[in-house]
Amino acid sequence: MIVKDSRVVVVGAGLMGTGIAHAFASSGFATTLVDSNAEALARAQASIHAILEGGVKLGKLAPELADAAKARLSLCEDLTGAAEGARLLVETVSENLAVKKAVLTEAATVLAPGAIIATNTSALSVTEIAASVPAPERVIGMHFFNPVHKMKLVELVLGIATDAATVATSRAWCEAIGKTSILVNESPGLTTSRMSAMLGNEAMWMLQEGTASAEDIDTALRMGFNHPMGPLELGDLTGWDTRLSVLRYLHSTLGEKFRPCPLIIKMVAAGRYGRKSGHGVYQYDEAGQRVPHSGLKASAL
Repeated sequence: MIVKDSRVVVVGAGLMGTGIAHAFASSGFATTLVDSNAEALARAQASIHAILEGGVKLGKLAPELADAAKARLSLCEDLTGAAEGARLLVETVSENLAVKKAVLTEAATVLAPGAIIATNTSALSVTEIAASVPAPERVIGMHFFNPVHKMKLVELVLGIATDAATVATSRAWCEAIGKTSILVNESPGLTTSRMSAMLGNEAMWMLQEGTASAEDIDTALRMGFNHPMGPLELGDLTGWDTRLSVLRYLHSTLGEKFRPCPLIIKMVAAGRYGRKSGHGVYQYDEAGQRVPHSGLKASAL
């Protein structure tokens, strides 16, 4: 199980890796963030410091605790050196099976005996990823949500070989960083991606059909179901190109109920991916703030 001086390695300094590294460092664990790109590591460190400093400004975090969390975070470009003796490795590299397998193969031989090997994938097979290491029973999916410092859920995804000890320890890790975990058997879209994809797709069908405006569809979900964000707003945040890729995968594996709405296909073809491109269902200014009354009408495409 977890001991106080357990060391954590997070591989991949992208958006998710940054958030996951912050979660462990701010919860008292010596955390090493690994990436072959030095600039990505620098950006990640700056983002983590900004989250911690923001907590101090809001009065949610004592300055000395923020400083301690910063001190527990280290950066490294060498995976083998960083992983040596670590009790937990969380892989957050690109959604490419070969890349993920290469990371796990390199790290598995130097991790502490019995260390948990976790992948943040939401689409690829945990069973296939686990096949790259000598002890696949220690591999589990640990799917975090963005932004990690605000989202409390972690999906623990079981591969065919994942054993009970790995599940118990993984749940303890989640609890140690203040997250609630659920267990999910490996399946297309897991729980959240599958439900979110269907909700966002149906919202786009409603928009295309003229059932209601984009603003009113989002308001309905926020006010009627207490969702923190409407499905069209969320699609803009996630990126409609990403959403389309997920829908196509779910459509191919789970059938017609996940057929992508044509309006999503048109938007992606037009380069209207959402916030990252400045235009999705809504428009965004250079600071990434939504332009008021900019909701897309189906006729616009």
